[in-house]
Amino acid sequence: MTSSQAFLKDFHDVAAIGATPANGVDRQAATPEDKQTRDWFAAYAEARGWEVRVDGIGNMFALVELVPGAPYVLVGSHLDSQPLGGRFDGAYGVIAGLHAASRITERLAASGGTPVFNLAVVNWFNEEGGRFAPSIMGSSVFAGLMDEDAMLAVQDLAGISVREALDGIGYLGTDQRPEVASYAEIHIEQGRILEREQLPLGAVDYSWYTQKLDIEVLGEQSHTGATAMADRHDALVAASKVVLLVHDVTKKFTEEALVSSVGRMTLEPNSPIVVARRVHLVADLRSASPEIVSEARASLLADIDAIAREHDITINVNDFDIRGIQYYPEEGLELAEKVAAELGLGIRRIQTMAGHDSVALNRIAPTVMLFIPSVDGVSHCEREFTRDEDMVAGLDALTELGWKLVHGALTDQATGPAA
Repeated sequence: MTSSQAFLKDFHDVAAIGATPANGVDRQAATPEDKQTRDWFAAYAEARGWEVRVDGIGNMFALVELVPGAPYVLVGSHLDSQPLGGRFDGAYGVIAGLHAASRITERLAASGGTPVFNLAVVNWFNEEGGRFAPSIMGSSVFAGLMDEDAMLAVQDLAGISVREALDGIGYLGTDQRPEVASYAEIHIEQGRILEREQLPLGAVDYSWYTQKLDIEVLGEQSHTGATAMADRHDALVAASKVVLLVHDVTKKFTEEALVSSVGRMTLEPNSPIVVARRVHLVADLRSASPEIVSEARASLLADIDAIAREHDITINVNDFDIRGIQYYPEEGLELAEKVAAELGLGIRRIQTMAGHDSVALNRIAPTVMLFIPSVDGVSHCEREFTRDEDMVAGLDALTELGWKLVHGALTDQATGPAA
């Protein structure tokens, strides 16, 4: 079996964990299915003699010591998924990272090269944020962007905290976090640009600005049959208008300049014979322009205030999970382009509208993020799909990128083998 075949076998084996009938996966953070993928990750590393560490927010690291005492080049992504999510999002980057690390260690053993840095593969905790909000949690704690204790106290809709959930699956760790020299992540694009242009690789040059709004609609609970329509203060009716506002605010700007959504909504008391008293929802605004997001936010606040007055109810809106544009280093983009050229693979620079762990790591270390094509641009659903040949091409690129990084690329410690 070739190394590419071994990678594909592992990828498709892992896709069977938490598999859904429509070829997706459901492995939300710190669930029994997430534990199974974590156990698989640990077993892969331990079989190769790599040290496995788990930190205080559940991030997993497979440490490959090449230069005792040196910092680590991190490669990886996340193994958790959205509810009824796709089998490629996140998991591809982790499994590709493990196999790239295996290839690099085998090449070093054969060549007798002298790297500058150690190598580590990482599985970040709760990147998706489907069970515990906010998303990109583990990598943000690692990067010092979120407080660990505050994130451990976050609860899911059933009232289970992150701390309790991680402890329940045996992955609430206490291990020391590795010192990071640089970071590389490969991911499916979750868009259609690479597919349309028939390119196997994209190098992310910057991330979109993200602004979320935590919206609480407070009405009055009453009987659905006995309360006159004129006497109702229905939180759900008002909230439904807010949802439409969030959707329609994109029409105030040029096409594709702004995307918006409401992805989570909870209803109280959620009884078939009670007018809703409270609705909680989270709105998401994203654009390449912070000014457009700011303008959309201001427009929404004014329109939401008008709805509150129309229905004689209270609507509280708070800013939540704001993420500025992150520009990836030019040196990293050029390195990715050099790797692609050496492999004979086409590549283009590309923006990421979605958030990724690399956005957090880019704040503290030189970071390179690669994309591979997504069929039809579909993601966060069971129909998500990327071809085997595109995954293998991405693995080849990640391997060469990792080889150059452990030899000092993106630092002032470059040595001959990285060239």
